[in-house]
Amino acid sequence: MKHLLIPSLFFAMFSSLNAAPLNVGDPAPAVTALTETGAELNLADACKQSPYTLVYFYPKAFTPGCTSQGCSLRDAYEQLSKKGVTVIGVSTDSVETQRKFKEEKKFPFTLLADTDKKVMKAFGQHGIFFASRQAYLIKDGKIVYADHDGSTSKQAQDILDFLAAK
Repeated sequence: MKHLLIPSLFFAMFSSLNAAPLNVGDPAPAVTALTETGAELNLADACKQSPYTLVYFYPKAFTPGCTSQGCSLRDAYEQLSKKGVTVIGVSTDSVETQRKFKEEKKFPFTLLADTDKKVMKAFGQHGIFFASRQAYLIKDGKIVYADHDGSTSKQAQDILDFLAAK
């Protein structure tokens, strides 16, 4: 009996790792997390506020790739806004770290502190400790663009190219 219990526990612990990331056509998850200000944000409600919502995931604030990704979106924020895109960044960093990251890098968009990994899981993220670098563009409650490979310095350009091709 003991020999069956150990593999069963191992499988239960890691079964969520096989969750598939969301794809184009999938409904956007309705999940709530804290912003960098500590306010609660319901993603489903936020997505209703603008034609498009870009939810992008990054592993860790202040690291080179994550900073490059966020700065790409910051630098193209005006162009993205003109196309009706609201930007929301997500990592497992704390509310305080997200606040500092946003302030220091002058990000004009919301950052979510997904410390309990609810947002990650809702989007099918498989990371145990950190979010995987991914991006999802949402329109009318559906995923219309999914980047599972994770863009960094070209994140904004990837989204602008996608919108230009529509």
